[in-house]
Parts: sequence; structure tokens; C-alpha cells
Amino acid sequence: MDQIKLLVDKAKKGDPEAFEQLVITYQDRVYRLCYQLTGNYADAQDLSQNVFIKAYRALPNFRNEADLGTWLHRITVNLFINEKRKRKPDVYLDSPVQTDEGSMSRLAVSNDAGPEEIYEQKEFHNLVRSALEELSPEHRTVLVLREIEGYSYDEIAAMLNCSLGTIKSRINRGRQSLKAKIIQLAN
Repeated sequence: MDQIKLLVDKAKKGDPEAFEQLVITYQDRVYRLCYQLTGNYADAQDLSQNVFIKAYRALPNFRNEADLGTWLHRITVNLFINEKRKRKPDVYLDSPVQTDEGSMSRLAVSNDAGPEEIYEQKEFHNLVRSALEELSPEHRTVLVLREIEGYSYDEIAAMLNCSLGTIKSRINRGRQSLKAKIIQLAN
């Protein structure tokens, strides 16, 4: 942690190698969150890049009081929500393929499970992903941060600059909406 603070201080003073080390340290975590929020590789890469550009520009304002990872996740979530509000949904080459039997992922999965189990896992994953994509950006964000990234309610509240009660409410409503969407899509 002290090494991160030292790198932040050096980067604030204009040391590009220090900022590069920060990017290397946090790029996988930021990309994973970006992918969970966007649902496809291209948008996740674009969002990740924009996060680090915004972080670089905002670094002089970073007070080193909070964890840098939490600060980067907050930037990620804010950029995602802002972009989602601006854009209409797009169609992507890596989105699931619709077939007579339902939707199938275009991504190959290597697994030790049998073909039927693999197919069922893909079906369920696609069903959850489709349902998640239909949620509002606010509900999707809190569910991804809580259920996929494993953040606590307090950490999510700090990231999103919301009260703990608001976060709990959003997570509860998001779970209810997700469940309803999954049931709707499964039928």
C-alpha cells in the first residue's frame, strides 16, 4: 500500500513510469469490472482506456486518503453510467447468437464438464447476462459490484457517493428485477 502511495506521489509530479506502474497494477481489476458492466470485450477495452485517461487527468486531485483501486472503480462506474445514458444499445459480434433452441454464446469455453452440462451453463450464463443487460445502469452497477466483484455495501456506497440505505435499496430492487427478468426470459 505504501508503494502505491509512493507511485501516486511520483505520478502526480509528472513521472510517466510511475503512472505506468499504477496502470499495470490495476488494469486487470478495472478491465474485469468494465467487462462485467458492458458485457462485451470491445466496450470493456474502450471503457478501461477511458478510465485510465480520466484517472491520469484527475490524479492531481486524488488525496491519497482512499484506496486507489476504489477510486478507479468509482471512475469506472461513473463513466459507464454516463456513457449508458448517452448511447442507444448496439449489436456486437460477440453477443449471443439466437437459435431455434435459444441463445448461444459465440465464445468457446474449455471445461471438464460434459457437453450437456456445458450447454446448460452457457444457457444460464446467457440468460443471466441478458437479464442483467435489461436492468437500469444503476441496478446493474450495484449488482455487478456486490455479486460479481464482491464489494461490501459500505464500499459500494463510498464508490457511488450514495447513502448506505440507497445502496441496499438498489441492490434489493436490482435483485428483484433481475429475478423477474430471468423468469421472463426463461419462459
